[in-house]
Amino acid sequence: MAETVSPEFALDESDERTVLRLTGDWTVQHVQDVDDALRALNVSSPLAVDVSDLGKLDTAGAFVIDRTLRAAGSAEEGEPEIIGDHPNATRLIAQIHAVSTPAPESPAQDGSIMALLDRTGRSFMHIASESIATLAFLGETLATCARMLLQPWKLRWTSIVAVMEESGLDALPIITFLSFFVGMVIAFIGATTLKSFDLEIYTVELIGYSELREFGVVLTGIVLAGRTNSSFTAQIGTMKMRQEIDAMQTLGLKPMEVLVVPRVLAMLIMTPVLAFAATLAGIAGGVMVAWLALDINPGVFIVRLRDSVPLDQFWVGMSKAPVFGLVCVLIACRQGLNVGGSVQSLGRATTTSVVQALFSIIAIDALFAIFYMELDI
Repeated sequence: MAETVSPEFALDESDERTVLRLTGDWTVQHVQDVDDALRALNVSSPLAVDVSDLGKLDTAGAFVIDRTLRAAGSAEEGEPEIIGDHPNATRLIAQIHAVSTPAPESPAQDGSIMALLDRTGRSFMHIASESIATLAFLGETLATCARMLLQPWKLRWTSIVAVMEESGLDALPIITFLSFFVGMVIAFIGATTLKSFDLEIYTVELIGYSELREFGVVLTGIVLAGRTNSSFTAQIGTMKMRQEIDAMQTLGLKPMEVLVVPRVLAMLIMTPVLAFAATLAGIAGGVMVAWLALDINPGVFIVRLRDSVPLDQFWVGMSKAPVFGLVCVLIACRQGLNVGGSVQSLGRATTTSVVQALFSIIAIDALFAIFYMELDI
């Protein structure tokens, strides 16, 4: 076993800088021998470290060296100045310096009008850049999907079916359950409001129009935004953190084809199915309230619904479902691919994914309402 040499140091001072020359082994066993002497140093000029004659070095020694540099004011800006060659001194001291550097304090909030305008402008530019990046990702996704559909033998059918089950069939109970009670709430509100006008029978039209046109598909989109978006973002983000996507690219596999396309196709297939089930569940909730509270027979309810509510209202709602599904999966996959190497970035990406999906669904539904109003549908 090699003998350990006690650590020593010497100072070479000049007008331009002071060089701290290190010798011996700066390890946890003996670094305390020079700790007091290093603390007593009083250096006025910038301090550099010469590691040419340095022996062994571990993190304890690197910490003491970095602390000395900080005390001399030489490591406040940029990396410490290291002179000479050593197998691991530069790397260890730089790592300790990076870990020991305190996080910058958040600037105090300025309450002036200019500061408010500055924050508003930055927020607007951030929203604009996010919108442009999402549109670019949409174009890349559509191009990749079109290319894969023209070459169906390249599609990963196992992945598509697995996503259909995970994000479609597994979400069916909660979507139908919530939609059933939303239908009951709409029926109670309609019955309470219309009863004062002796128009309780029009509760049927209220339930039909609201469920077929809006609530069934919107509720489906909201549940998918909270449930599926977070799941997709967490899955892809975890793969990004573990460098599985880098390994995938090394093997010649394209993340867009392996991760994004199966999820997009699965959501385009399952979202209309879920919206249809949610619509039926909402109408069923309205039928139950109408039967128990208004004494409207279910047969009469269905006949009046068929005669009073045009079929085009159903297609209005169903036309939104693929768009909502596409928006959810696009935002989820993009945020997942944007995850960095830390757990904090994964949490931020998941939160951003859900918030953006919810906002997009409500905004797109409003645009659909304006569009169909102009078409008089």
